Amino acid sequence: MTTPLTKHPKRIPVWRTLLITLLLLVLLSAGTVSLFVLHLLPQTTGEVKLPGLRAPVQVTRDSQGVPHIKAQNEHDLYMAQGYVTAQDRLFQMDMSRRLASGQLSEVVGKSALDKDKFFRTLGLRRAAERSYEAYSDEAKRILSAYAKGVNAYINEAKRNHRLPLEFTLSSYKPRPWTPVDSLIIGKYMAYDLGGKWKGQAFRYLMLMQYPQAKALDLFPPETDRTIPSGQLDVPSKRALSKLTAHLAKTPFPAAYNGSNNWVISGSKTATGKPLLANDPHLGLHLPSIWYQTTLSVSEPHRQVSGVVFAGVPGVILGHNEAIAWGVTNLAPDVEDLYIEKRHPHNPDLFLYKGNWEQAKIITETIPVKGQQPVRHKVRITRHGPIVSEWADPKQNLPSDTAFALRWTALEPTTEFEATLRINRARNWEEFKKALTYFDAPAQNFVFAGSDGTIAYRANGKIPVRKGNRALPVPGWTDEYEWNSFIPWEELPTIVNPSSGYIATANHRVFSYEYPHHIASTWSPPYRTQRIHEVLANKDKLTTTDMKRLQSDEKNLQAARMAPLLLQQLDFKRLSDIERSAARLMEKWNHYDTADAAAPFIYHLWMEDIKQQLYRPLHPKLAELFDEKDIVADTLLSQAARGEESDWVTQAGGIKKLCTEALQRAVKRASNLQGDDPSAWRWGEFHRITFTHPLSVKKPLNLLFDSASYPVGGSEHTVRAMGWNKQTGTVDHGAPWRTVVDVGNLSQAEHLLGPGQSGQLGSDWYDDQTENWTMNRYYRTTIQAPANSDHQLRLVP
Repeated sequence: MTTPLTKHPKRIPVWRTLLITLLLLVLLSAGTVSLFVLHLLPQTTGEVKLPGLRAPVQVTRDSQGVPHIKAQNEHDLYMAQGYVTAQDRLFQMDMSRRLASGQLSEVVGKSALDKDKFFRTLGLRRAAERSYEAYSDEAKRILSAYAKGVNAYINEAKRNHRLPLEFTLSSYKPRPWTPVDSLIIGKYMAYDLGGKWKGQAFRYLMLMQYPQAKALDLFPPETDRTIPSGQLDVPSKRALSKLTAHLAKTPFPAAYNGSNNWVISGSKTATGKPLLANDPHLGLHLPSIWYQTTLSVSEPHRQVSGVVFAGVPGVILGHNEAIAWGVTNLAPDVEDLYIEKRHPHNPDLFLYKGNWEQAKIITETIPVKGQQPVRHKVRITRHGPIVSEWADPKQNLPSDTAFALRWTALEPTTEFEATLRINRARNWEEFKKALTYFDAPAQNFVFAGSDGTIAYRANGKIPVRKGNRALPVPGWTDEYEWNSFIPWEELPTIVNPSSGYIATANHRVFSYEYPHHIASTWSPPYRTQRIHEVLANKDKLTTTDMKRLQSDEKNLQAARMAPLLLQQLDFKRLSDIERSAARLMEKWNHYDTADAAAPFIYHLWMEDIKQQLYRPLHPKLAELFDEKDIVADTLLSQAARGEESDWVTQAGGIKKLCTEALQRAVKRASNLQGDDPSAWRWGEFHRITFTHPLSVKKPLNLLFDSASYPVGGSEHTVRAMGWNKQTGTVDHGAPWRTVVDVGNLSQAEHLLGPGQSGQLGSDWYDDQTENWTMNRYYRTTIQAPANSDHQLRLVP
């Protein structure tokens, strides 16, 4: 458990900051100054007329601001959910749909133009529109009811001049919400949990620019290293340079966007009933990517509680009165880059089976705040959009190389259909049947039922095809087409295992004997190993044990690598302070606790080692290299055994590399925290500040961002904490954690950082920040609290 260090002073009072900000920026008219933050907060008590409702709806918020919505029919339930979610998260919802649709420049300006070009090229909105047509009439009615609720709040806020402050500061008002807007948020999350085509591009470029043996050294260990004859034609140097530069500009999702989940059989719990834990790892921002809610409908009687992405109806992760479920990212190979051969005289023609095929051409007009709209040309081959040229404003295209992306999420998919059925499921069979509608992103689902069943399933569309998908494949032949998808009945499934538990952390859950290819790369194994280490060695597990494991900071990567690398140090070359730092690591228990010095030294040391290992890579090429940690583990382990690769030799050899990297790390640590290693603290460097999208405009960060807190953990601990390697700022982890005791499905334990509301000035804006850093959970009941001070009645 992390112990508190120095909490940075809370920002100056919000009213003073607001006034200072308004005066400094001189962005608002005199009339707007009167719209103080509290006036902009939504109504959470009393009665509100909501045109379109069929009967009254009760909305009760608990002490954490979690709305409990109770309706008499499903139309009203989802309409009220749309209204209430917009009350708390309207600006976030609008930014989310704009980002995924390529519509940010319209309100942000030209600084967002590259992102807009990319997402217009990718076509998430086009995919969402096609997906909408695949939904059932019932799902469409629910999406429509939700959109009506969102629009009711938008209209009310406009009419009463109570739009969130961000809209005033950004000088625009939100347009109406549509059902497709809800679906595109799901498409964006599929993108955020994908991005493996980045690795394909990196490995291709490595093979084009380095001797094959040296390039293969930077392939992850489980990746197929076979290079099929004739698969990779060498493009010109100009084409390679342009290709690398374009791909490096791509707004790829975070590497190893993972998660943890596990489910424990009643045979291993104190209550005799299953326990389920889940903590999805995503970006850490303000507000949280997750929105917590509890939904209850009288006819037919149903209740469900958990979290959802703001802008999407229902509950994506959580529990109802009979079951609980959670997910982690399966991260399968569902994205393939195809190398397309372009006609030498017509850039819109591409070769396929001896014939030149016309690409589909879409001309996107992108509104840009403060300047003329920008026209953007998108080419789509039979395999998908050309993703290697979107950043070139002049379309100055190389003739010999283009990458097209085929990806399951660009096809019509029906995840929301699955969500509706999961929310209603009462047992494993109904839950599993609901997953027939879940296509992308493929996920590791864990399940616990009130009948005692625990289960696991890898679910989603995963293509069956020929060839080495660690690399791009030729698009001019039918040899590498997707032949089909893994049959749904054959997707990996585990029910009631003899071990008494199932755990996933983005690793290979199923055996190597599984007959179908799922993925070429997996997340580093350390979180998985630690979870299994704890669960396998204890019986009579409790919810307290589950929460303790979710906050576990044991770094098994450090336990393996630190002793190995310490043996390589040339102590004769070390100064007194450097030897002191090394001794601290020798005595370290390998927990990444915030109040310890050793993890601070170790992480700075490892980062410097990786920088030296990969220094020969061109900076643009290095930006595409996601598997740096996995590959470094392999290269360093081999070198310690005397099997030194060219990369280690080029860095001076293992002993020089480790010694000089430690010297630089200690110098950096001294500059940051003084000359006494025993006084250094990981948490003084490794800190969390939940940041708001507008905080990039200083001094708005003083207004919108949370306070800064020290935190432990790292990317290799169960309490996962990804961090900026330059500043130490924690920017990736588990915004939400939950533990559910299936013996009492009327409640669950939660952490949601930084808080429930995205409305500045709300009591629930960032009230959970300190609790989140300290792993202090709160309990949410599925029934609305009777004594709440925030009870709102929505009436027709």
